[in-house]
Amino acid sequence: MQEYRKQRKIEHIENYLRSFTKSDPLFNDVYIEHRALNEINFDEIDTSVEFLGKKLPFPLMINAMTGGSDMSSDINEDLSNICYEFKIPMAVGSQKIVLEDDSLIDSFKVVKEMSDGEFPVIGNLNANCSIEELKKASDLIDATAMQLHLNSAQELVMPEGDRNFKGIYDNIKKLVKEFDKDIIVKEVGFGIGKKDIELLNEIGVKYIDISGHGGTNFIEIEDMRNFDMDFSDLYNWGIPTAKCLIDAKKVQGDFKIISSGGVSNANYIVKSLILGADICAMSGEILSYLLRGGYDYTINFIKELMYKTKMIMALLGVKNIEQLKKVDYKLTGKLRQLCK
Repeated sequence: MQEYRKQRKIEHIENYLRSFTKSDPLFNDVYIEHRALNEINFDEIDTSVEFLGKKLPFPLMINAMTGGSDMSSDINEDLSNICYEFKIPMAVGSQKIVLEDDSLIDSFKVVKEMSDGEFPVIGNLNANCSIEELKKASDLIDATAMQLHLNSAQELVMPEGDRNFKGIYDNIKKLVKEFDKDIIVKEVGFGIGKKDIELLNEIGVKYIDISGHGGTNFIEIEDMRNFDMDFSDLYNWGIPTAKCLIDAKKVQGDFKIISSGGVSNANYIVKSLILGADICAMSGEILSYLLRGGYDYTINFIKELMYKTKMIMALLGVKNIEQLKKVDYKLTGKLRQLCK
């Protein structure tokens, strides 16, 4: 089983790089207005935010990707070095594989070793895990927080995937009560809508990663591994990321929203924060830059993200994230229709 999981993780990376579907998170349907008299000193713009009890210099985290193989170990080492340089959080891929085989821990442990407390490290398990598994996964990497991922669409395309999702909500409720660290509930690319955000808020989930439709498409990625059925007619399944954010803003509660799912540039980061996100997350975009361009190429990409985000903030006439969240916007096109 361990060898099978290792091979599957490698296939996920390879299939992501081969994927061709261009989903739309609908951020281009969010109109924000240029301020000619912005009265801003670019050098005084503050992009820092509070997240998981730490002050981050920029509202971005590298989201869950991989772990459990030699290839994964190299990727995670580079990603953790990037997070160390920018002091931004990093989430590892699902740790289920290492719970079954401790010998595979190095691909995850490298993140803990590189962090040295300088950036938040976030573990990852399926939302149907036990409290014992959650604690063990957390201890293995000295996690700041743990992600519980929801991936029913992905599982249903996997030939070997789960088919029974009963009891997951009650299990999350139990884990929130019994686990002594913060829990982030996240989708894997199909979105968390208003009804589910309300349910998660009711049981005390403090961090929700909406992971909307628009980024990595796990129906397509798993479809490349499934030779018995064709799921290409479902590649557009999911809630667009921009709509997830608007839905989340309507829910009254004490929780923070992570915007992910096609958040691929500074414009989308800014619009995510305007729509209500507290921080943004990238995975596939970072992976693509890393594997296709290399470490330095990825570093330059993130530096450009930071500069362009500040640039847009200057052109909107805001000097910090708190002011950015109050910027007026209008909805157009498909997003406007969906949010009526």
